[in-house]
Amino acid sequence: MEQAIPESWRSALAGVLARPAARQLGGWLREQEAAGKAIYPPRGARLRALELTSLDSVKAVILGQDPYHGPGQAHGLAFSVPHGMRPPPSLQNIYKELRADLGVEPPAHGNLEGWAREGVLLLNACLTVEDGKPASHSGRGWEAITDALVTAVAERPMPSVFILWGAHAQKKASQIPALQSGRHLLIQSAHPSPLSAHRGFFGSRPFSRTNAFLESEGRGAINWRLD
Repeated sequence: MEQAIPESWRSALAGVLARPAARQLGGWLREQEAAGKAIYPPRGARLRALELTSLDSVKAVILGQDPYHGPGQAHGLAFSVPHGMRPPPSLQNIYKELRADLGVEPPAHGNLEGWAREGVLLLNACLTVEDGKPASHSGRGWEAITDALVTAVAERPMPSVFILWGAHAQKKASQIPALQSGRHLLIQSAHPSPLSAHRGFFGSRPFSRTNAFLESEGRGAINWRLD
């Protein structure tokens, strides 16, 4: 991997990065870029979630599938877009549920770095995607890396919340034994996509449920308001 692993996550990834599959992933990405394919997010932003949220600071994990596949959208945080980019439909629905759940008015932007700094790990199962081709980097090696990251959070003694939107996130979580320990809260619902949000995402109250659990465990509530 071309990008340095943030120090707090290095031990969690040491084993998986030593495997041949991780080196093959790096080589394959370089080949794709050399062939002229646009890969999102760009180099230097692919581990942004780990840079903003250290392992020790994680209170909650929101698990996505892969980055946005349109130009300028992906910047290393699941469901987030940079300032100046219109919030995509799934994020607009997340904001609607935030307002209904906590009465928090959505910001005029789609940048979720404020949540990351509050201890919300905004992690995709795959950390890259080809322009215009969702799930195009699935099965190339990212899954083992992100499994290791989720496992590292789940194996800590501190109770955390895992917010699993959609079947893909729920399937990934079911493969991680440490999540079944009982000390964590798993919030599972339909995905916020317009195709599924009305089938159980709206009304699921993930934000208030997260804060109630964290406060009951003495970890402190997350400030979900974005400036």
